[in-house]
Amino acid sequence: MPALHRSLIQGLPVFSSMDDAELDDAASRATALRIPKGSAVFEQGETAQAFYVLLNGRLKVVKVTPDGQQVVIRFVAPGDIYGIAKALDRPDYPATATALVDSVTLAWDMAIWDDFMERHPGFARNVMQMMGQRIQEAHTRLKEMATQDVEHRVAHAVLRLVSQSGRKVEEGVLVDFPITRQEIAEVSGTTLHSVSRVLSAWENAGLVVVGRKKVIVCDLERLSRIAEESVAVPRGS
Repeated sequence: MPALHRSLIQGLPVFSSMDDAELDDAASRATALRIPKGSAVFEQGETAQAFYVLLNGRLKVVKVTPDGQQVVIRFVAPGDIYGIAKALDRPDYPATATALVDSVTLAWDMAIWDDFMERHPGFARNVMQMMGQRIQEAHTRLKEMATQDVEHRVAHAVLRLVSQSGRKVEEGVLVDFPITRQEIAEVSGTTLHSVSRVLSAWENAGLVVVGRKKVIVCDLERLSRIAEESVAVPRGS
């Protein structure tokens, strides 16, 4: 199989600090994989054999808790690094990454992780920065779940999706990958029934248009105001 060219990765944020020689080294060690829609790149609990950067498409990362609850940890966008179990000092993947659409990812053997980080300090700094951002986002989500009511949690979840994957269309801003109400419920820490109720109310008010695996935000300003109101969860609820 011919070596990949550095042009595939040179525009991606995680490689932004690399010079041409470093990019050539990174590209020469990578393998390109096609991931059909609905297929898993890796499964929760599986031994971590590789780390990845998504080239195109979209993935969701889902963790099943000990009590069997499914939680959407994050959505993976093009350019994101993921599956970095070694950075978490664990031998297995803590969650499952599944393609929401046909996707292409680059993979590197996990055995080279330590050497790769040492040889490319700019890459290492970028990875640490991205991990810090993800930890901050996780803390923010936990705070929302503990202190805010359902409507505000859903508003924050939809706004994050728009920020990460929004595309302007005639009606407003489209979340540019298939997203279901169940997935919005899982990412906002609530139930499908609650999300359906909130989205229906917003649709009637002209804030959103919701279809099968589709969300368009028609009034971003009003939705942002809802998110910023920060209504606390009543005691005992």
